Amino acid sequence: MAPLDGIKVIDLTRVLAGPFCTMLLGDMGAEIVKIEEPASGDETRGWAPFVDGWSSYFLGVNRGKRSVALDLKTVDGAAALRALIRKSDVLVENFRPGSLSQLGFGPREVEVMNPALVYCSISGYGQTGPRSQEPGYDAVIQAEAGFMDVTGSPDGPPTRAGVAVTDYLAGLYAMQGILLALLDRNRTGRGQHVDIALLDSLMSVMTLPLGILWATGRAPQRMGNAHPSVVPYETLQTADGMVVVAVGNPRLWTQFCEALGDASIATDPRFRTNTDRLANRPALKAAIEAVFATLTVDEVLSRLRARQVPCGKVRTIEEAIADPQLRARQMVLDLEVPGLGTVQNIGNPIKLSRFTARAVKGAPSLGEHTTEVLNELDSDDLSVENVTR
Repeated sequence: MAPLDGIKVIDLTRVLAGPFCTMLLGDMGAEIVKIEEPASGDETRGWAPFVDGWSSYFLGVNRGKRSVALDLKTVDGAAALRALIRKSDVLVENFRPGSLSQLGFGPREVEVMNPALVYCSISGYGQTGPRSQEPGYDAVIQAEAGFMDVTGSPDGPPTRAGVAVTDYLAGLYAMQGILLALLDRNRTGRGQHVDIALLDSLMSVMTLPLGILWATGRAPQRMGNAHPSVVPYETLQTADGMVVVAVGNPRLWTQFCEALGDASIATDPRFRTNTDRLANRPALKAAIEAVFATLTVDEVLSRLRARQVPCGKVRTIEEAIADPQLRARQMVLDLEVPGLGTVQNIGNPIKLSRFTARAVKGAPSLGEHTTEVLNELDSDDLSVENVTR
């Protein structure tokens, strides 16, 4: 039995943070009913690149869901959603704060329909505060949170991370909030409103740069791939490529020096402690790369791994996804999508000893399950024929 078997989730989200959250819930056994606008559905269905007409973006975060096409501005569409709410456990939405209340489906209205339902809202700046009505997208939030200010080369402009870290963080926090609310419901019998903001989510991982600011009164500067507090902890050039080393404590420094095989670095007073190494970072990097210049990536990694020094090759995406470790951990999935065939997805990183994440079906076509889901409701105030015509 899956951990979330029997949990029914109404997914009123689109793009990334919300769909990512509900997909993870679905992997753990929850039934996910994705409500989409009938004409176009989730806007990412139209985002390139495409695979035989399917958006690769949409395929990546909507596996295992059932798609129901509803126009919530119509009498029949609203009636269908009310019927679904009465029979569900969780509702997840990422509309602008207040928008669903205007349609009669805000948290207060839904609480009247189903007091036990957990209602999760994901927005740019949260449901409260002076900026709650502003739209929020990952790139904007990375800029607003100061994340870009500490990302990039020292002599270059502020840089956005290569993936939408804000949305993924918000999706993870939303999942955690939903599970906490469900746990509380087991004790109280009542649901509650989970309020997740993209800005809050990204600020929560800014602990290190903020700690430096609060401790010194000076904001840390962009350092490229270097670490502000630990040396060496960065990318380094070898004869045929780049590696990353993470020498995070004195024991690892000793082992790192042994792997280098250069006594002059190990005994140099400029590099004796981490504080010394911080003060002499450029000289240390030059000395290390002088040794690495005579070695290939594989030779460097072999030496370092033999002494248990954390390290890795700076790989391309193609190299990363080919790592057999990922297949061994079910992190690369082959899923069937009707009319498309087999597609690959990234698996669920949550590993439980008594349950393997249930990811067996690919993403749904728009409205694929409308009639099926509505027929299961058996609601007196719902005309399935009117909704689906």
